[in-house]
Amino acid sequence: MSDSATSLEQTAQVGVRSTASPVSFAGQTADAADFIALLKPRVMSLVIFTAFVGLLAAPGTMHPVLALAAIILIAVGAGASGALNMWYDADIDAVMARTANRPVPAGKVTPGDALGFGLTLSVASVVLLGLIVNVTSAALLALTIFFYVVVYTMWLKRRTPQNIVIGGAAGAFPPMIGWAAVTDSVTIESIVLFGIIFLWTPPHFWALSLYLKKDYEKVGVPMLPVVAGVAETRRQIILYSILVVPCGVAPYFMGFAGMLYGIVASLLGAVFLSLAVQVWRGVVGSDRKLFWFSIIYLFGVFAALAGDRIVGGLVA
Repeated sequence: MSDSATSLEQTAQVGVRSTASPVSFAGQTADAADFIALLKPRVMSLVIFTAFVGLLAAPGTMHPVLALAAIILIAVGAGASGALNMWYDADIDAVMARTANRPVPAGKVTPGDALGFGLTLSVASVVLLGLIVNVTSAALLALTIFFYVVVYTMWLKRRTPQNIVIGGAAGAFPPMIGWAAVTDSVTIESIVLFGIIFLWTPPHFWALSLYLKKDYEKVGVPMLPVVAGVAETRRQIILYSILVVPCGVAPYFMGFAGMLYGIVASLLGAVFLSLAVQVWRGVVGSDRKLFWFSIIYLFGVFAALAGDRIVGGLVA
């Protein structure tokens, strides 16, 4: 490891962001694909999907053009958060194998360009959502961006093993924003949809951190396995899994989702919990299985809610 990389690692280990550029940008020219990568398209796809389901599940109707505009602007806001996250985290991204090829640490986009891109998209998405749709959804989008960039990325991520728990709220807002786009309000139903993602986030990311523990140790990010150990992380995973499963079924029992949803959510929840038990018991490879299945679980639960609403609408 070079002297500059060693210095970078030491800086990260005390939870302070390095002010030095992690790479050289001489002769590099960013193209459209690099800026698209800044938006974290895979994360954006989950945001788009859950926001759409929140919009679809909400009572009332919305003009298709306005609905499309709302989803696009929510996606742009999510992408803006991703760009600002990559700008701020470029120092540790350059050290971690999983993130070293991101546009900023790879030298494809300058930190200044990433910052300007993220700020521009943030302001534009919030203002346009407020003007085109309603103020409530725009305020929630602004809160989401602020929570992800400032509360999670800048404040919590490098300071506490609860970074994922508290910071996970940012990823849980999209269905609430979609719901608010239709109703111009925040209701108990939208809070339940928020709760599903909020409770899902810790076991999802802690399962990932179990098999990427060395990467997080290398950059000094205090993920739970690094700070509290593997055994405590496994215990926390099972505890949060026990909470997320009933929350996932709650829409059925609360009456804003039908039997189709109840069956699918229950089956997916049973598999999720069984994998969490395997992680808790230390079964080899179970952490990877839980991580990947948790993605299927979240998509499956929200797809079931969308399907339930579509089927219900056709029957009605």
